[in-house]
Amino acid sequence: MIENLDPQQAWNLLKNNSDAVLVDVRTKVEHSFVGHPPGAIHIPWKESPDWQVNPQFVAEVKKIVPNNSAPILLLCRSGQRSLDAAKALEDAGYKHLVNIVDGFEGALDGHKHRGNLGGWRFHGLPWEQS
Repeated sequence: MIENLDPQQAWNLLKNNSDAVLVDVRTKVEHSFVGHPPGAIHIPWKESPDWQVNPQFVAEVKKIVPNNSAPILLLCRSGQRSLDAAKALEDAGYKHLVNIVDGFEGALDGHKHRGNLGGWRFHGLPWEQS
């Protein structure tokens, strides 16, 4: 089952469950330059220049999180890639998957800018840049 949590709920789960793992599924550039939550494991779901699904995604997660009952929280820019990644992990047998709704940057506002309507940074949660 895939649970949808907002960024604050996801942060609370991470703080209160030592088995929980946060996986950032964005591209290397997004993770490094836009920023990421401290401790987030970076495993891209898709990567430039071809934007194809990472064929090693599930295998890479299995290396980091061999316990298929551990909570895995998935984060992308706005919540869609993370949901797709969660579905792939669900198909691979993982039981406690969390899609972080609105992702790191949230939805586009009326000026086509992210970060003003929601997301991890908007809510003032811990983050850093590489």
